[in-house]
Amino acid sequence: MTNPTEHALPANSMVESHEGDFGCTVMELRKLMELRSSDGIDQINVHYGGVMNLCSRLKTNPVEGLSGNPTDLEKRKQVFGQNFIPPKKPKTFLELVWEALQDVTLIILEIAAIISLVLSFYRPPGEENEQCGLPVSSPEDEGEAEAGWIEGAAILFSVIIVVLVTAFNDWSKEKQFRGLQNRIEKEQKFSVIRNGHIIQLPVAEIVVGDIAQIKYGDLLPADGILIQGNDLKIDESSLTGESDHVKKSLERDPMLLSGTHVMEGSGRMVVTAVGINSQTGIIFTLLGASEGEEEEKKKKGKKQGVPENRNKAKTQDGVALEIQPLNSQEGIDNEEKEKKVTKLPKKEKSVLQGKLTRLAVQIGKAGLLMSAITVLILILYFVIENFVIHRRPWLAECTPIYIQYFVKFFIIGITVLVVAVPEGLPLAVTISLAYSVKKMMKDNNLVRHLDACETMGNATAICSDKTGTLTMNRMTVVQAYIGDTHYHQIPSPDALVPKVLDLIVNSIAINSAYTSKILPPEKEGGLPRQVGNKTECALLGFVTDLKQDYHAVRNEVPEEKLYKVYTFNSVRKSMSTVIEKPSGGYRMYSKGASEIILRKCNRILDKKGEVMPFKNKDRDEMVRTVIEPMASEGLRTICIAYRDFNDGEPTWDNESEILTELTCIAVVGIEDPVRPEVPEAIAKCKRAGITVRMVTGDNINTARAIATKCGIVTPGDDFLCLEGKEFNRLIRNEKGEVEQEKLDKIWPKLRVLARSSPTDKHTLVKGIIDSTVGEQRQVVAVTGDGTNDGPALKKADVGFAMGIAGTDVAKEASDIILTDDNFTSIVKAVMWGRNVYDSISKFLQFQLTVNVVAVIVAFTGACITQDSPLKAVQMLWVNLIMDTFASLALATEPPTESLLKRRPYGRNKPLISRTMMKNILGHAVYQLTVIFFLVFAGERFFDIDSGRKAPLHSPPSQHYTIIFNTFVLMQLFNEINSRKIHGERNVFAGIFRNLIFCSVVLGTFISQILIVEFGGKPFSCTKLTLSQWFWCLFIGIGELLWGQIISTIPTQSLKFLKEAGHGTTKEEITKDAEGLDEIDHAEMELRRGQILWFRGLNRIQTQIKVVKAFHSSLHESIQKPKNQNSIHNFMTHPEFAIDEEVPRTPLLDEHEEENLDNPTSGTRALLLDGEVTPYANKNNNAVDSSQVQIVASHSDSPRHSLETSV
Repeated sequence: MTNPTEHALPANSMVESHEGDFGCTVMELRKLMELRSSDGIDQINVHYGGVMNLCSRLKTNPVEGLSGNPTDLEKRKQVFGQNFIPPKKPKTFLELVWEALQDVTLIILEIAAIISLVLSFYRPPGEENEQCGLPVSSPEDEGEAEAGWIEGAAILFSVIIVVLVTAFNDWSKEKQFRGLQNRIEKEQKFSVIRNGHIIQLPVAEIVVGDIAQIKYGDLLPADGILIQGNDLKIDESSLTGESDHVKKSLERDPMLLSGTHVMEGSGRMVVTAVGINSQTGIIFTLLGASEGEEEEKKKKGKKQGVPENRNKAKTQDGVALEIQPLNSQEGIDNEEKEKKVTKLPKKEKSVLQGKLTRLAVQIGKAGLLMSAITVLILILYFVIENFVIHRRPWLAECTPIYIQYFVKFFIIGITVLVVAVPEGLPLAVTISLAYSVKKMMKDNNLVRHLDACETMGNATAICSDKTGTLTMNRMTVVQAYIGDTHYHQIPSPDALVPKVLDLIVNSIAINSAYTSKILPPEKEGGLPRQVGNKTECALLGFVTDLKQDYHAVRNEVPEEKLYKVYTFNSVRKSMSTVIEKPSGGYRMYSKGASEIILRKCNRILDKKGEVMPFKNKDRDEMVRTVIEPMASEGLRTICIAYRDFNDGEPTWDNESEILTELTCIAVVGIEDPVRPEVPEAIAKCKRAGITVRMVTGDNINTARAIATKCGIVTPGDDFLCLEGKEFNRLIRNEKGEVEQEKLDKIWPKLRVLARSSPTDKHTLVKGIIDSTVGEQRQVVAVTGDGTNDGPALKKADVGFAMGIAGTDVAKEASDIILTDDNFTSIVKAVMWGRNVYDSISKFLQFQLTVNVVAVIVAFTGACITQDSPLKAVQMLWVNLIMDTFASLALATEPPTESLLKRRPYGRNKPLISRTMMKNILGHAVYQLTVIFFLVFAGERFFDIDSGRKAPLHSPPSQHYTIIFNTFVLMQLFNEINSRKIHGERNVFAGIFRNLIFCSVVLGTFISQILIVEFGGKPFSCTKLTLSQWFWCLFIGIGELLWGQIISTIPTQSLKFLKEAGHGTTKEEITKDAEGLDEIDHAEMELRRGQILWFRGLNRIQTQIKVVKAFHSSLHESIQKPKNQNSIHNFMTHPEFAIDEEVPRTPLLDEHEEENLDNPTSGTRALLLDGEVTPYANKNNNAVDSSQVQIVASHSDSPRHSLETSV
């Protein structure tokens, strides 16, 4: 990719030659866009002579747009640049290789291998010396001694293979995300007017001079200047950090900036800056410059991590950043993060990764211990045998030979470690997730954040929108109430008075966004296409059904003639448009939810089209006889009304005055049919233990009717259907604060929340997530399409945005985008999520069996025979196939429907269940028995020479080759056993559906034959006879039979089995993760050891500082005496600020914890640890003590550890 700065240069140099073509240069426009509000207007008026003049300078028509001529567009791209920001350069393959080489165990192996290589070439003079305790070499051993270098070389070679495989995986993963990224970017389209037609253009195609249509929910793709706007409000927080919405108008502030969100209204703008010249682009260019330094810092930081952490961090960061679409928000957020540690609730790493990292750390520790003991025992055994029992002196010329032995022991120890550490785990997770993400694309799930895929498997609740997700979002008017008559079908135009018909047509055509329209069907005989807002399309369809033409009205009253527009938003729940009447005065058309508009009506049109008074009792009557029956059939009711202003111009900003005294024209019932596949999908969710709740802005009767059709509520169930107001009344206290206890009484039974605002949705989601009712914390998925759903989507564990109906803001806040807006796709996501979890459990079950057996064999073998029965290279081969290939085979199992027949695992379920533990230990017993039998009795059984206690460079023996071969074949057949983790008997079920699995097993088997037959010295193997091969195979197949025996033993009877790989409990997290941005479980494991040191150091530091502060304060108080009442005042008084640069780990002593658990009334104690512990502060709100900054730990327990920056 070109460097942004280089990218900008040709554009500038071209400007000179094109100066005559366009009346302004890139830099002028860039400078113009940096101005705000009045400065901007002055500049436009003074320098360019108004917006229209600017348009003509840019050779564009404010109404028709650009001609769309390719040469013109190309020229614009050359002069003003393209609308795309060059992405960060991806890591090269070599960089990834270098990263993979950083693995600590691999580094140790490389060092050991190099030492072994060097020593094997060193021929010491004392080689033949009898005294060195070495058997005198026979002539045929000469060649073998020459080949001593092979083992070292083979280890290096295996290391290279492991590194290449890891790097290749990382590289292909990165490539996939780039592809995904491109796909997300391509899907971002924007409405642009070219040649008088509104077309949807990919964002990258927009050029300077384009006229863009902007509407509620858009994410602006380029900088521009407003030409015409209706009630436009923009959220510029992504650029300025100001959360208040900015009103945009031609008079006040016409500057629109890329990366900002349209929160209300609509309009048109002329594009003035794109790509790296836009405000967002400029920020990105700056970020690009500072990125190099950041990375240097990061690299230094990273190298200190443990290998598993590093792999973890890599997968996590690599994904999270790569996969988000480019937008200024991310860049700015990153900058902010560098400046200050945000005080947001900590974002926990995904549940699965937490459990895996903990497990990997525990296994790694055990492996380290075993390998250290192995090396120690081997060295002691050698020393004692040679120097104590045989009483040999240590001769100088023998030293190199002894060292060679020690190196051999060291290599054996390292091999034990390599096999013990399951470095295939991060790989398995990555492969499994990447595979799932790829497949989920086919199921219409575009995953933006990798871990969302796995979180979905744990989902216990789904809060879904109604429109478009559960229903087809193909709205049609099916009933109408006009002039005292309830029409159950659409009336014929003759049945209506012309005056009323005219009002209906005008009201609908003018008072709806001009971007909403009905187009002819794509296919012959298909349904007409609905473009824009679906409710408005239904109304326009109603006009067409009345044999009228709404286009004619719109041509008569173009958008420029609209006097004032009150656009729809979630607070108003209505839309109104004001036009000037030809005869003078104004007319306002309104439409909106029937109960809201009817409340504002005091007149109604009768059969003849005459205006009649409309009193409260009439309204109640109408609600009872018209609106409720419509709603109970699942129809949305929309009321259309108007109002004339004949006595001069009212104050338009006083909305409550304007939107009253309306005259009701008609009420229509709009049907949005339930998607045919939804009831089945919801039934699946119920079977899978997932509760579906419907959150909608619709009328409660409509919502209940649709919920019943979908199967969310079934007659006779004990459930709640609430309206937003009622919901808020039940969950808030007198002060209007949400109380968790009140919410906990409601949400378990709540199934439908109607007439809800986005805040209600957010409150509900937050309440369910924070709730402590039930055995485990709920995992909530939420669907949303509107801009205002952003907070709820962010808060949820998994946010689904609608790909078709969703606004850019919603997509930005989401984790997964549903490309077909369909609820069934969510169920597929659940299936894939559960599959990821199961795949990783399968891999673990297999991996741990290998680890347990290999470690025990290497350890006991080394202790008893001074040599591991499995050589270093063999172990590495086992490690390679068992880690890399098995993770590939087991992590790509396709999901089955049976996954939806069990309940969610939940956050605290251990990764390794008792059934899996039974399988691991059971198979380990079988394999160990076989291997030890072969090691100690194999030579008699097969009638061959024993391979035990062979001298240093002796040739490979058939004995040990059989052991190695049997070991690998047992693993191979156990891989088939591992396909099932819930104790199923048929391990072959659906095996041919997974081609990767079959090819991996077959490939491994063929490689094994080649290694044994032709591997020779490097693999310490020698050729086997056919009968020996059959014996090995027979023992391997025995694994399958043994698996059947194990599954017969009921798990319940094995009480001694423990589970492993638990999630972290909340208390542990809050205690240990105080200062962290993100909770990394591996780091927490490592931090526990450092905690005591910190505690001691902190005590001493704080005491010294307090003493110093007292000293200095004494000097000062002598000069200017002041009265300090208490140590508190002393601490908070600015004179006594104690600076501390070093970030500390705040910790609670055991006795302090006890104090915290029994709160006393409102006092605070300042502990010497530098912690303020506020008592009786239940609501997690930080206690203010003027200068002392306090951070509340985000925890649900009443125990709050708060730290101050003392």
